[in-house]
Amino acid sequence: MEILLVEELVPEALEWLQARHSVECRPQLANDPSALRKAVYNVRAVVVPRKVAVTREFLDFAPLLRAVARLHVTTDSTDLEACRDRKVRVIQASTANVRSNAEYILASLLLLLRRGIGMSLNGQRTQEPQIGRELNGCTVGILGLAPTAHTLTLLLRTLGVKLIGYDPAVHHTAPIWERLQVQAVTAKELMARSDAVSLQVLYGTRYRGFINDQMLSHCKPGQLWVGIGRAALFDEAALAKALADGRIEACMLDNADAQFVAPGSPLHTAKNLFVTPRLAPNTHEARMRASWYVAHRIHETLSLPRTSMMDQLTSGPANLEPAWPGDAGERKNQGFEIE
Repeated sequence: MEILLVEELVPEALEWLQARHSVECRPQLANDPSALRKAVYNVRAVVVPRKVAVTREFLDFAPLLRAVARLHVTTDSTDLEACRDRKVRVIQASTANVRSNAEYILASLLLLLRRGIGMSLNGQRTQEPQIGRELNGCTVGILGLAPTAHTLTLLLRTLGVKLIGYDPAVHHTAPIWERLQVQAVTAKELMARSDAVSLQVLYGTRYRGFINDQMLSHCKPGQLWVGIGRAALFDEAALAKALADGRIEACMLDNADAQFVAPGSPLHTAKNLFVTPRLAPNTHEARMRASWYVAHRIHETLSLPRTSMMDQLTSGPANLEPAWPGDAGERKNQGFEIE
C-alpha cells in the first residue's frame, strides 16, 4: 500500500489517485492511535484529519513516509521540525477553504443583523417582527488579514460596506491594505468605529487572550462580532462581560473548542453568543478543491525522487506549503496557524 487515507477524498479525486497508486481508505483509524501506527509502517503517503497528531513518535512508526497531507490547514497538530528532519513533505490545502470561510462570515453577519430570521428558523413562527439593520452603509472592522479576508473584503465592498482593518502582524503602511481597499487603523480605532467586527486573525500562541478587557473597553455599543478565528484569541471573562453589558450585541463564532462554552466557562450562559461546529470550511465545493489539491500533490511527491522533491521545498519553514503566495513577506512574524 502506497497511500493511506484516514480522511477520505471526494470520489472523483479518489478514483484519479487509485488509477495511479495503491490506495486504502480507513477513516476508522482516526479514533485508534495504536492501529494507525501499525498501519503506516509501509505507507509512503498518508492523509489525516485535524485530530490526528503527526509527532516525531508517529513518524518513527512510518519509516517509508514521504508525505503527510491534510484537507484543512493546521500546524499545532503537526511537528513541522520533525517532518523536515525526516524529509517528509507536509501538504495542506491552504487556500481551498477561503471562499467558503468568507461566505460563512458574510452569512453570519447578515443573520445577526436580521436576528428575526434565526428565531424563525428555530421554530418561533409567530414572534413579533424585529427591527433589523442593513449591511449597506455599515462600517465593518476587518480584524486579521488571513487569506479569508482577501475574499471577504471583495464581497463586502460590493454590498456598500465601509472597511477598516487591523492586524497585529501587518504594518499599517503595508501595500496589502491598499490592494484590499481597507483603511488601516489602530486596534482602538477599529473597536470604536466598527458597527461589526469580522475576526480572522492568524493564530499564534503569543496571541492567546489577545482580545481582552482593554481592547473590548473601546467597543462601539451594540457591536456585532462574527468570525472564524481561534477561540483562544479571546479572554473568555472579558468577552462575557462585553456580551452582558451591551458593548457586543451578539457574537457568532465558528471553530470554538468545547471548553469555550462548557459548564464553568463565563460564556456558558451567554444567550447572545452563538457557536457553530466548524461549519465555515465544510462545503462540497471546498472539499472538492482540497481533495484535488491533495491528490495532485501526493502524486507529484511520489512520482519524483525524494532528493529532487525535497530540493523544491526548501523555501518554506518545515516544507509547509505557502499559505498565501505573495503576501507572506508583508507579515512581521512567523509561526501562525492559518484559518
